[in-house]
Amino acid sequence: MNKQTSSRFQIVRRGEQRSQRWWILGIGLPWLLSLVLVAIIARLTAADAGDLGVRLRQAERALGEQTRLVEELRQREATLVASDRISRAANAEVQASLAERDEEIAGLRADVAFYERLVGATSQRKGLNAHSVEFSPEAAGTWQYRVVLTQNLNRGAISQGQMRFSVEGVRDGKLTTVSWDELHQRKGVPGQDYSFRYFQQLDGSVMLPKDFTPQRVRVSLSGPGGGTTQNFDWKLAGNGRGE
Repeated sequence: MNKQTSSRFQIVRRGEQRSQRWWILGIGLPWLLSLVLVAIIARLTAADAGDLGVRLRQAERALGEQTRLVEELRQREATLVASDRISRAANAEVQASLAERDEEIAGLRADVAFYERLVGATSQRKGLNAHSVEFSPEAAGTWQYRVVLTQNLNRGAISQGQMRFSVEGVRDGKLTTVSWDELHQRKGVPGQDYSFRYFQQLDGSVMLPKDFTPQRVRVSLSGPGGGTTQNFDWKLAGNGRGE
């Protein structure tokens, strides 16, 4: 009995073999290309991700640095504002102090001129007299007065006594004299004592009646050596300038 043997070789037509090769290439080549493309995209994506991470870290560092600089600038601005405020306050205080010093210097110069006229070798010799009278309004409605008394006729003598004054003016269309007692709103008010060798300033406060227009101040000095009376224009005395 003959057995049919299979051969290891298979007869394939030439056309069919070529067709199989093209089929393998048609499928395999795109697959290989896709693998290469995926690898390239993966590498590029990894590179871009790494670059983005670096840029993110750089941006975070820059943000932190800018935040620190902004905070420093804010602190510096606050310091400068406070310093400017202190400087302005100090400058205002200095200006006020300078104005006070200027006023004091002007007053001292006036005093020096007054002393020179009073005790200088060429000064005119005068006995006891009221050198000046000044009135300044006060917040309470009263008037502060300053009366300067002088004498240089007898430079070794001491002048003593009492000073009083009255104010003449118009009230209700009539000439009126407000006495020393009325100015103090009391009765039996003693005169203001004085005792000096060359000069003395007397101070105090008085009250003028309502609806009263002052015109003149009459100052009376009385003492053991005699007395004197002098008149001063209120327009000068009431402006703090005296006569």
